[in-house]
Amino acid sequence: MAGMGEGKGKKGDNGVGNAIDFVLSNARLVLGVGGAAVLGIATLAVKRMYDRAISAPSSPSKMDLRSAKQSWEEPSWIGASPRLLSRDMKVNVSRSLQTLPTTCEADGLKGASPSKKAQMDLKRARLRLSLQDKLFAYYSKHVVIPGGEVSRAKQAALDICAELRNFIHTKLPDMPLRDMYLSGSLYDDLQVITADHVQLMVPLILEKNLWATIPGEETIMNVPGFWLVRRENLEYFPRSSSHWDRCIVGGYLSPKVMIDTFDKLLSGSINWPAIGSVLDLIIRPVVPSETLTLEVQYDISKKLFIDFLPLLVMEDTMLIAKPHRNGRYENMWRQSFRTAETAKLRAQDKGDGGCRCCCLKILKAICKSNAPLNKLTASQLTNVILHSCEKESDWAAEMLADKFLLVLKELISYLEQGFLPCSLDTKVNLFLELTEEEIDDLGYMLYCSLSEPETLLNT
Repeated sequence: MAGMGEGKGKKGDNGVGNAIDFVLSNARLVLGVGGAAVLGIATLAVKRMYDRAISAPSSPSKMDLRSAKQSWEEPSWIGASPRLLSRDMKVNVSRSLQTLPTTCEADGLKGASPSKKAQMDLKRARLRLSLQDKLFAYYSKHVVIPGGEVSRAKQAALDICAELRNFIHTKLPDMPLRDMYLSGSLYDDLQVITADHVQLMVPLILEKNLWATIPGEETIMNVPGFWLVRRENLEYFPRSSSHWDRCIVGGYLSPKVMIDTFDKLLSGSINWPAIGSVLDLIIRPVVPSETLTLEVQYDISKKLFIDFLPLLVMEDTMLIAKPHRNGRYENMWRQSFRTAETAKLRAQDKGDGGCRCCCLKILKAICKSNAPLNKLTASQLTNVILHSCEKESDWAAEMLADKFLLVLKELISYLEQGFLPCSLDTKVNLFLELTEEEIDDLGYMLYCSLSEPETLLNT
């Protein structure tokens, strides 16, 4: 905002612009983030009226007639500013704020004739149709992965899965594992831009009488979505009674130790260059990595990352050895909702031929292509869409633009609250691993894009 004040000051506004900028820059300290955002909108409106007054031409005939109607002919989906509109009140936020109607313009719209209102409604409809065309063009040009690339990536993953399965069964025939399988968005037709990642799920077999799961909200950490797996009945079945006792830390099965165990086995014992030459692939373990990940080059310019994920299935609960993003709760297992979330989304689309999956893939591609949005995960985006489906049931393909904007506004609303409940377990906050600053920055960028959502499609 300070940058805006400099430009006005040069016109000789007697310091009023600088005073306004000073108020805005310090509003957050006095009013908090939400108050600063509201004050920013109101003050900008006053400042714009002041600027017009001091720079008015001597003759009314020279006035720019466009300025009288500039705001109300902008898209109508702009909402109230959230608290996320903070962080130094960056200069380009003014573009988004300028599209918000002022009080005098709102009064003018209330008194507009029916024909004028009809013209405005028609223009808004055209804007949405324009966005719809751009969304479909973006989907076909940037989102969809060529079928040949998908096939090659799947074949490479399948070959490596077979090699790992054979190696483990030969090297450690007594290790209690169920059959490994490949999973992820590549197998659900939800991967975007390029086929570059899959998960190799490694289901562990645990003795039911030796292990018990404890949900995170019932522990001292109070963290829904993460679980402890406790060793039980040690008085009857002492240590070493279970193969997985070697991965115990403090009486609990540690996913970190589990990953380290597999890492030593696979990284230290397998000759990846030799296997790669046989499969016509270049295979390298990713180092350093919090999880066991393989980098596979299956084409000159194509790479595939395979995450090796130990998995526990306890009744209806799926737990994976994937650590907290910030390194916390390293002895806790992450609950995975991906399979159930994806099934629910696809079932809804199948039931009414909707555009939910299409909308999800567009949003995933946008986040993948825009570095500031990379921190938003597929699970978060999926759940925002699932929550939006509870509010609006019509997701026909011709409604894609409206639903895209709806999801953006819903996402901003959840960022404002700092809490995104999982649609399958509302106790779980899917924003748990984001810092407050990251949430503010994500909300700021998305809010600024509401006036021109097409800017998100620029790659």
